[in-house]
Amino acid sequence: MEIRLESLLEGAQRATGAVAVIDVFRAFTTGAVALANGAERIIMVGSVAEALALRAARVGHLCIGETRGRKPEAFDYGNSPSEIVGVDFSGKTLIQRTSAGTQGIVAAIGAADRLYATALVTVPATARVLATGAPRRISLVAMGENGTERTDEDEMCAVHLRHLLQGQAGDPAAIRRVIEAGEALVRFRDPARPESPLGDVDIALDIG
Repeated sequence: MEIRLESLLEGAQRATGAVAVIDVFRAFTTGAVALANGAERIIMVGSVAEALALRAARVGHLCIGETRGRKPEAFDYGNSPSEIVGVDFSGKTLIQRTSAGTQGIVAAIGAADRLYATALVTVPATARVLATGAPRRISLVAMGENGTERTDEDEMCAVHLRHLLQGQAGDPAAIRRVIEAGEALVRFRDPARPESPLGDVDIALDIG
């Protein structure tokens, strides 16, 4: 089994085989919370207009996500796991658009044999499902900031996932320390950025 580490939007475009697209802060952490809260499925799209059109056509019930870090005016929820942690999404289909994670899904969908949205909170489950069927190639794509700039949390998530796929235990505590020691949390500590609440950090770094 070949495991390839890729990064950013161009990495998603190159990814083949069984593909895991990674967005820790915060698209796929938010998605994991929504599914844990009963969402039936999540449709991932590349644009705000597409998300709104699908909701208008009643393909989905609610739009979640962000553009430039902020909830689009017509969306129901933003890209914050702490915002939706108490929301009951039972039976709902959500439509998600973000600047990194869902862009990676859209970019990878054509060449991927299987495609998964991944964050640190879902790494063990992702490792288990990626290993099924004895894939010849697995691509792990760290999407970073806006799909254009690498970030510690997504790169570390890819490495942690690779370790699990290789039968190693990994070190979740060490991963969290590295992320917390870097620049990743600056925006969550900035009072001028209420769209990035500090409560998102504890959820996103609950490392599986």
